[in-house]
Amino acid sequence: MHAVDDVREVTDRARTTAALTALGVRPGDVLLVHASLRSMGPVTDGARGVLAALRGAVGPEGTLVVPAFTPENSDTSPHYRARTRGLDAGAVETVRASMPPYDPALTPAPSMGALAEAVRTAAGAGRSAHPQTSFAALGPGAERLLAGHRPDCHLGEGSPLARLYEADARILLLGTGYATCTAFHLGEYRMPEPPRRRYRCVVAPRGVRRWWEYEDVALDDGDFAALGAAFEEAAAEDDVRRGRVGAAECRLLRLRAAVDHATRWLTEHRRRRDDG
Repeated sequence: MHAVDDVREVTDRARTTAALTALGVRPGDVLLVHASLRSMGPVTDGARGVLAALRGAVGPEGTLVVPAFTPENSDTSPHYRARTRGLDAGAVETVRASMPPYDPALTPAPSMGALAEAVRTAAGAGRSAHPQTSFAALGPGAERLLAGHRPDCHLGEGSPLARLYEADARILLLGTGYATCTAFHLGEYRMPEPPRRRYRCVVAPRGVRRWWEYEDVALDDGDFAALGAAFEEAAAEDDVRRGRVGAAECRLLRLRAAVDHATRWLTEHRRRRDDG
């Protein structure tokens, strides 16, 4: 029985790798992945099986990157507002006191999904330092892509997104839509004078837990689905490839093309929205 299970596992991983290759994933790619594993249907070995298939598709010279965001340690995040909605002042203070500080080596990213956790906890994985919008990566390019993530820059020029842009990375939307396309946020930073706001989260420099407040661009993904549809309609050949991996509808995007389009589209449409 054990031998049969092993053969079935290899076949399932091989089939997933073959589907990724057919979609256009190539050895040596730098790949930013957003995944809904549920949309794929049953997968042998779950998230770790999908991770193995992705690594097989990009090969030993390729690098996988995933968002490893942590809204759970912020009291300015939608996650916090949902968690504390309807609570009295005492209960809110209890929640705040229980919120753990960010530790890149230990803090989980449960809201990012099973694949992100599989990457984050894999042997040899790295993670960027931002206490709210870190990225995790595996592969020879990981250290370079993750280095220098400024704590006051969620997703702009001081973040791994800008390094991914420089690396001509591609984005894999594995069973997810454009609403989850984190790279579009880099377009927000590249708009003329984007609006800014205050953020706050729990950190522990030198092991001392404290709240830290900082200012950054006001992130807004509310129009990303419409932005993605416009990008796909205007995209040049090979900027967007579509296919299936398991039961999941997938897209493979050139990150530079997506960000450049986002910068133009957001500048025009948000100005029109704000003026209207």
